[in-house]
Formats: sequence, structure tokens, C-alpha cells
Amino acid sequence: MAVSGMSQSRWTTAQIPNLSGRTICITGANSGLGLEAARNLVGAGAHVIMACRNVEKAEVAAQSLRSGKGSVEVRPLDLASLASIRRFSEQLLGDGIELDGLMNNAGLMALDQSRTEDGFETQLGVNHLGHFALTGLLLPCLMKRPQSRIVNVSSMGHIPGKIHLDDLMCDRRRYSRWGAYFQSKLANILFTNELERRLRETSSTTIALAAHPGTARTELGKTGTSATNFVMRRVAPVMTRTGVQGCESQVRAMVDPSASGREYYGPKYQMFGAPIKVTPSKRARNMNDARRLWEISEELTGVKYSFE
Repeated sequence: MAVSGMSQSRWTTAQIPNLSGRTICITGANSGLGLEAARNLVGAGAHVIMACRNVEKAEVAAQSLRSGKGSVEVRPLDLASLASIRRFSEQLLGDGIELDGLMNNAGLMALDQSRTEDGFETQLGVNHLGHFALTGLLLPCLMKRPQSRIVNVSSMGHIPGKIHLDDLMCDRRRYSRWGAYFQSKLANILFTNELERRLRETSSTTIALAAHPGTARTELGKTGTSATNFVMRRVAPVMTRTGVQGCESQVRAMVDPSASGREYYGPKYQMFGAPIKVTPSKRARNMNDARRLWEISEELTGVKYSFE
């Protein structure tokens, strides 16, 4: 979704141009980074589809956005349910929606061990597999629009992350709330890279990028029974940036005309600073792992991508 007139030096959301006529879907847009990203895009004239599990909470959040130049609507989506993902996608396709952008923003962090309704380890199931399925099902909506974009929101947590391709669900190893989270965030970038590779094999102008917020004040990491969950609830809000600052990287990835597929945006000083193009970890650039994760994700979700 290319737009014009943007400085490449010190980028801020104040430089977002007029997005009138653009439609962007954001998962988890009812709070945190997703809500602030939606606020900026609606403020620039975009129509934003808020895809959220908690519709009641999302409707309240949507009211705070309706004074912007653009427009907003709420649609129910539970990324922990493949059935919900299919219903959501079928509704958009049935309504003839054409998407200029899909921001895969929703996520969970450091949960107690649990499973989605489809039997996936919850953090991998929501953070990666849910978005993998959603993106594949919505690809026809994106490929109808010239220069549309898919932005996957990862984290600094991908750096210590390891992808256990032979045991993604922690069936044979001890569960670690942080290990599972780090794996899911590494999966976000591997997915982005393989998606972009496959897009380039077609004549599509759609591109796939990733971004991370650095340290940002969100609801992530507060749900759970460990000591680290307690710290996230009590200490992190004092030491982290606001969602207003944290959303800049993913917004830039969505609208910067100079951005290219497979690029990764994050704060200049990793935890804070203006959003710039950064380099993900070596493991995140392993294209053999990216290809194999894609194949496993197709098998698990039953979603086969069509690039026609």
C-alpha cells in the first residue's frame, strides 16, 4: 500500500499521509498497540476493521476512534479458534471486502500452559498459527488491491527464540511460558519471510513485512501465575513506553512507500527510539526453517495458500 511524501530520516506518525479510500484490518485492535495503530490510521482517513475476540470491549474502543477522518467497524474474531477464523474470513469475502492492509497484531505473552480449542499450544496457536490461517484465507481480499501489505507484529523476544520444528506444541519437552512466547515471535518472522518469498514467485504486488515495538506498555504478559507475570502487572507499566510510541514501527511498515517485502521495522535503539529498518536474528533469517514451518503450519491449520 504505497503512499507518498514521507521522510526517511526521523519518521513519526505525524507523517502519515491521507489514507482515504484505504481499508485495513487489524487483529487485536481493541487495546494496546493495535488500538493506537488503528487510531493513527483512522485519523489519516483509513477505514479500519477491528478484528477482536471481545466485541463488547472493541465497540467501546471503536467509539474513541470515530471522531477521526476515517471510519471503523468491529467484527468478531477469535484467533484461538480455526472455526472463528474461517467465519470471519468468509464474511469478509462474502461482503466483497478488498483490503489494502492486514496488520497481524494480536498476541499473547507468557501464559500458563494451555491449549486452543484445536489443540495447539496457546501462544503458538494464537500468535502464529491463527494469523497464518487468517492471512491465507484473506489473501484473495488483499491481492485484489494494488500494493497491499501484510504486517506481522513480532517482538524483541524472537532473538532468544528457538523454533522446535519437531515439537512445536511442547509435547515432549518441559513447558516454558517464555520459551513458548519466544518461539511464537520467531515464528512470526519466519512466516513473513516465507510468505514474501512465495509472493515474489507470482505477479502479485502484495508484500509481507514484520515489525516490533521495542518496549511498550500493553496488556501482554499480565495473565498468568508466575513471578514474571506479577512483575509485568506491577513494574513494567512504569518502565515501558506507551502504546502511542510503541505502535510506530508497525504503522510505518504499513504505510512507508520506501518499504519492501521481508523488511523488519523496530525502534532505533531496539527498546526505544524512532522506527527504522532493523535486522532480525540469524535464526529468523533461516529460510530452511521458514519453509518447513510453513509446511507444518499448512498441515496443522488445513489452510493452503492460493496466490492466483
